[in-house]
Amino acid sequence: MTTREALIRAAATLLDTGGEQAVTLRAVGHAAGVSHNAPYRHFRNRGAILAAVASADLETLSATFGDIRGSARTPRARLLAAIGALIAFSREQPSRYRLVFGAPTLARDHPDLQARSATCLAGIMALVDDCKDAGALPAAPTKSLASLLLAAMHGLVLLEAQGQLRADKGLPAIEDSMELMVKLLAR
Repeated sequence: MTTREALIRAAATLLDTGGEQAVTLRAVGHAAGVSHNAPYRHFRNRGAILAAVASADLETLSATFGDIRGSARTPRARLLAAIGALIAFSREQPSRYRLVFGAPTLARDHPDLQARSATCLAGIMALVDDCKDAGALPAAPTKSLASLLLAAMHGLVLLEAQGQLRADKGLPAIEDSMELMVKLLAR
């Protein structure tokens, strides 16, 4: 593993354990076991290392979507599996999820992150297209369908994170709501 990769991994761990405020270049260097100046040789500022973490997570999500798309499942099951991967990411790494999907200025300032984001979105849109081709989604514009599904999922993730979407309130899990949405769209 290169020093840069170790720094990105350390920043991701700090983000997971202490939130975005825990990620400073000095803390990242310490967590990676390198000098406190080493991060400055690889990243010009804190935003750059946060963008690198987000970019790495988007790359992982894109690969996951590719694996799902290549599976033998039905197109609808593949789309729901990809949405499920996003939901799992939100639950397992909530700070990184917020960084990836809730920091628009970060993406604006880092072209590599913009490119990774576009690739990730293209993976979801390909799954939507597969569903349209199979008749599992209507013949509406792909970007509109993908936006609708992602907006609903992100909204439900936010409600769950805030404690407003809980089983003890008799509310369905995000996965169940998204499955219902896909079913309703197919009608």
